[in-house]
Amino acid sequence: MSKVIAVTGATGQQGGGLVRAILADPVGGFTVRAITRTPDSERAQELAALGAEVVQADLDDPASLERAFGGAHGAYCVTNFWEHFDAEREIVQARNLAQAAQAAGVAHVIWSTLEDTRELVPLEDDRMPTLAGRFKVPHYDTKGESDATFRELGLPVTFLRTSFYWENMIAFGMGPQRMSDGSLAITFPLGDARLPAIAADDIGPVAYAIFAAGDRFVGETVSIAGEHLSGEEMAAALSRALGVEVGYNAVSPDAYRAAGFPGADDLGNMFQFKADFEERYRGPRDVDATRALHPGLQTFEVWLERKGAQIPLPLEA
Repeated sequence: MSKVIAVTGATGQQGGGLVRAILADPVGGFTVRAITRTPDSERAQELAALGAEVVQADLDDPASLERAFGGAHGAYCVTNFWEHFDAEREIVQARNLAQAAQAAGVAHVIWSTLEDTRELVPLEDDRMPTLAGRFKVPHYDTKGESDATFRELGLPVTFLRTSFYWENMIAFGMGPQRMSDGSLAITFPLGDARLPAIAADDIGPVAYAIFAAGDRFVGETVSIAGEHLSGEEMAAALSRALGVEVGYNAVSPDAYRAAGFPGADDLGNMFQFKADFEERYRGPRDVDATRALHPGLQTFEVWLERKGAQIPLPLEA
């Protein structure tokens, strides 16, 4: 019998990529259960049409998660801070996922996580502001803090640490913007640091390879990236791909935090963390190791060939 992989966030970028990776390998020995709050949604129905078992569950409803994980061999657990901007809620959701996996007796869990930045920047460190009372980078720290829950419950878990999505340039407003002088530029508070990043489409195939490897990665932390590029290198690649001149606007973290959009303080701290601790952050995100798991791993240039046209460009003033 095929082993069932239960995938939370199945209509999102990470989960959806894993669902498609499993379905693309019909002889791999796995079937997929796509877990979503809205099984009647267009995205969920697309997955059902491809052959996924679509099941309703909610990260805020532990009983629904336990039912959705029932009988599954593996579970892919992912949360989405940006859906609600509530750090404490994300920690509760992570606990719900871990407890449901334990109750269901799942044989392999992948927890999509990130570093707890407070291990390097304690709350009393004033290099960056403390947010929501007890975090430096809330959407990182909540996941890193929740690692302990998966460990304490004795789960057979792989900790998958992802990287910045290039898709943020399409849907998150991080693509080229018009500067006051009319030029186009991407804006990051990174100085000359290199940013590990990845095509969101590549995360699912990496996760599938981890499941397919049996227990090889149980208890391990796997950190992934498609390429490490500076702001200048990203701007140059965008210029070539889009056929317009794109510059790099290297603002200060303080200026980024003050930009005023939702989550600007969180993201400003995040980019500062990546720049201030560049070697510690970049080092584990080995591109060659990621490609060994997923030979089709995209570079930024390849991703731009495929999706660059989806990056919105502001009209000239």
